[in-house]
Amino acid sequence: MAGVTLWLTGDVMTGRGIDQVLPHPGDPRIFESCMTSAIDYVRLAERVTGPIPHPVDFAYIWGDALTWLERQAPDLRLINLETSVTTSDDAEPKGIQYRMHPANLPVLAAAGVDACVLANNHVLDWGRRGLCETLTVLGEACYATAGAGLDRQQARGPARFEVLGGRVRLLAFGLPSSGVPLDWAASNGSPGVNVLADLSSAAVSAIAADVARGREPGELALVSLHWGGNWGYAIPDAHRAFAHRLIDEAGVDLVWGHSSHHPLGIEVYRGRLILYGCGDLINDYEGITGHEAFRDDLALLYFPTLCPTDGRLERLVMVPLQRRHFRLERAPREEAEWLYRMLNREGKPLGTRVRRDGPDRLVLEWQGEQ
Repeated sequence: MAGVTLWLTGDVMTGRGIDQVLPHPGDPRIFESCMTSAIDYVRLAERVTGPIPHPVDFAYIWGDALTWLERQAPDLRLINLETSVTTSDDAEPKGIQYRMHPANLPVLAAAGVDACVLANNHVLDWGRRGLCETLTVLGEACYATAGAGLDRQQARGPARFEVLGGRVRLLAFGLPSSGVPLDWAASNGSPGVNVLADLSSAAVSAIAADVARGREPGELALVSLHWGGNWGYAIPDAHRAFAHRLIDEAGVDLVWGHSSHHPLGIEVYRGRLILYGCGDLINDYEGITGHEAFRDDLALLYFPTLCPTDGRLERLVMVPLQRRHFRLERAPREEAEWLYRMLNREGKPLGTRVRRDGPDRLVLEWQGEQ
């Protein structure tokens, strides 16, 4: 039986400057300490890497990623959509606000996205009215969502899929360590995010119950966690212990972490993949300085293949890319080599390394791999 191949991403931030270069830019007003217009992020990027020929078509921002999506042909294409899709003007007083105009939603179709994780620290940037519109727009376009809802039950519920190789369920949680406010939590009578307040034993038990509820025999379980800070390679001991417990006690087959603006080390525990932080895939950060050492202009496409009968990792292919002109381009050899060295350095204490598979692909190797 063929394995189930997924496409997983870090943060896909199609709001703010990205929204302004798409065919239907929304109101550019933002309320940041240094910027009052999302257009300023476009101008900043153009000063650094040259003109962006906007308006661009919906496929533009994905660039060379589309070729790899066609080649890898994943059974499911899952993203962490870190923006509100709304025309709401109810800006949260939180310093940064991301929104994409609903008319720009075809940008997701251009990459064949199947589902969006919404448990993150930007989905309510434009208030609960903005979240409700986001849920409505995505639902009308037939995108599955996980991690946010019109009430607590919907926010906690899994997105479920049938693919050629079997069944998959996806649950998503946002944590305060990534900037998700506790008061964003969905309640019985109010929309919001599926907030996980801490990494306690009670949290493991709650996730185990959600994973098990209605799970069919052989159904793969993925858990998305928006956790941790934006910068730095250190993986907290508490994160490792929690991820291990999700596998040991909650029956999770893959832990999919994000929030870091750059990729983190990768672990395979008891045959299950743990992505502690996938890094940003789409953003408008070109020209923003201060963290150059982390090479946040570089990105990875993640294509894990899981055994459909027991959820064990069969293979993880990664494709290095570079963001330029608000577009994903093939990473030049030197930049791809930088990612190769970083993944080996950070993976060593986790028992993983990568090998080159041709000029444009990296493949994970791990201890105990058969």
